[in-house]
Amino acid sequence: MRRLLRLIGANGIAVALVAAMSLSAQETPASPAHAGVAVRFPEGSVHGFLELRNDAGTLIAQGDLLQRPMNGGIESRLRFRFLDGSLFDETATFTQQHVFALQQYHLVQQGPAFEHQLDATLTRAGRYHVTSRVGAKPAEVYDGTLELQPDIANGLVIILAKNLDVRTPRRVQLVAFTPKPRLIELEFVPAGTVRIRPGPRAETAQEFILKPRLGPLVGFFAHVLGKHPPDSRAWIVRDDVPTFLRFVGPMYLGPTWRLDLATPAWPK
Repeated sequence: MRRLLRLIGANGIAVALVAAMSLSAQETPASPAHAGVAVRFPEGSVHGFLELRNDAGTLIAQGDLLQRPMNGGIESRLRFRFLDGSLFDETATFTQQHVFALQQYHLVQQGPAFEHQLDATLTRAGRYHVTSRVGAKPAEVYDGTLELQPDIANGLVIILAKNLDVRTPRRVQLVAFTPKPRLIELEFVPAGTVRIRPGPRAETAQEFILKPRLGPLVGFFAHVLGKHPPDSRAWIVRDDVPTFLRFVGPMYLGPTWRLDLATPAWPK
């Protein structure tokens, strides 16, 4: 049961980034089918520069967000190169006709920053293939199929946050690689606004609390053992053209990290 209580972040960004728990499909509470999140702000070509810091504020990785239209959809790639040589590389391909719909997902975690050396793929049909290795132990391989809802959020968490109605919480489905894939729910809870100053003028940022929702059985043991996963937080400027500002939370089976936009250093 302790193994069932380990945590990853999703989603990615990963965002994405984001928190995820080990929870089997059989333990997921029954719920009506999740409709896809409506497209209010379509995605396009993007190259964003990012940085990752630990909870002490120390820079641990530099990264890129690369987005480009292709084959009638959008390919979004979040890639972090760590100072210790580790690599986090998450690619989500999705369509955006009326709703956001994940088509393909690929996650790679390599290096000393990660307990599990992981290579995981997921298709829209729910087909997954995962290879995971810990140290010198033999690799674990998982193949199978999950029944996915229309609002599966792997690799899309920040994109969805830019498009949600801030008046009410919203739950989406997420596949957590623990390393065996498990289905969970992730709830976006609007948490008010904060005033920030990206320059001489002030902007208003919407804060979301991202709450992983466990089934009753796993949730009970998580509470008893003190292993209940932490919430994550994301900040979005929501104006005519919304933009991501910051994410704080676990990105895998490990510690809380802070993801920010990078500030360029110009030559003197």
